[in-house]
Amino acid sequence: MQVPLETSFRDIARTEELENLILSRMDKIERFCDYITSGEVSLERKQSSQNTGNPFRVRITLNIPPSQKVVVDKKTPADDLDQPLATLIRESFDAAERQVKRITEKQRGEVKTHPDQEAVAIVEELRPEEEHGFLRTMDGRRIYFHQNSVTSGDFERLSVGTGVRYSEEEGVKGPQATVVQIVDKPGERPKEEPGIG
Repeated sequence: MQVPLETSFRDIARTEELENLILSRMDKIERFCDYITSGEVSLERKQSSQNTGNPFRVRITLNIPPSQKVVVDKKTPADDLDQPLATLIRESFDAAERQVKRITEKQRGEVKTHPDQEAVAIVEELRPEEEHGFLRTMDGRRIYFHQNSVTSGDFERLSVGTGVRYSEEEGVKGPQATVVQIVDKPGERPKEEPGIG
């Protein structure tokens, strides 16, 4: 995750056990989606009387580039007010994991399933300080891309005129590249030395 996970506890003691549970479940999600940009987990205990148990609420928000957001908001079930908080956290992360898997499978599926449809373009403009740039397609269209869409962390290798393959989707402000891969930037990335034989 590019920004450390934010955790907040409201009317709940912040314990090492709860923090370790949250971090371990987040690590599991990041094993199959290693480009989540930021996330937040909030735990809260709702005020209640002795007769109504201890209802909890767990909210998870994860941001996945270019513009996907995972939101899970779970509360203690009304028919099980004595459910442990750790159980609710696990159920919430299970739901978040399912959402993240759907998003990443769709994103990766577009690339793997339709490689022939990946278009070729050149980098027309770079704005490194704003972490984005624009491509010019072979048919003359201008397409926005964010640095997180560039594969292998290659944003810094880009320069105006670099040839790329990309996958495209319709964004809020028009077309945007969801995956950008360098195709003709020779000699920039260090290569492994060949073995002596």
